[in-house]
Amino acid sequence: MLILTCPSQLQRLEVALRRSLPLALPVHGAVMNINRGNPGEFEVAVDSWPDFGAVLARRSGEVAGGDSFFLGGGGDTHDTRTHSASGNNPWVAPQMPLDDCYRNMHAAFYRDLTAAPLFRLDPGVRVGSLDPSHADLLNETWAYGGNERSRRYLAEVLGRFPSVCLQDEERRPFSWVLRDPYGTGAQGYTLPTHRRRGYMKTVLILAARRDHALGFPIFG
Repeated sequence: MLILTCPSQLQRLEVALRRSLPLALPVHGAVMNINRGNPGEFEVAVDSWPDFGAVLARRSGEVAGGDSFFLGGGGDTHDTRTHSASGNNPWVAPQMPLDDCYRNMHAAFYRDLTAAPLFRLDPGVRVGSLDPSHADLLNETWAYGGNERSRRYLAEVLGRFPSVCLQDEERRPFSWVLRDPYGTGAQGYTLPTHRRRGYMKTVLILAARRDHALGFPIFG
């Protein structure tokens, strides 16, 4: 495998992987994060360059295993597949196979979301971001959380990747969305006592505007 370190190669790989969305989504998101500061300290390896047939995204310095694989081709092929292997790597969300998440994804770009009007927020509601101190809150409310491994995963993601949240008058978050190591909005939640007020749409719009400005594709 050949590890790509040249910025121009990584940018070219990002463009090539985008042609195979959504099947290439996990690897494509990791490459996008690498090209925008690499907050997750990832690296990408390919079987050959520039005509690659397989791509591996993993934490820098890992030799065996990896986070996410893309099997297909560097051209306009439709015979593409993605695989994930968690092992002991904290960057793989526990109990959430990536293939299951993206198998039925409809790749319709929702650019209108970035231009959608925001709801008028109640007085006292603030827009902010999450940090590792909120790991327990997310671990309690996440459908795949509730254990120590999921808490470690959330704490690392909160410490490295951007998030948007709405806070009450005491600065306590009650609605949020955050980006994960694969460039996806894998976490989104509103506390039950604050639901049916349009808060989730608000944080989704704010996060979409931020990520779209950085070149991330917005679709679901």
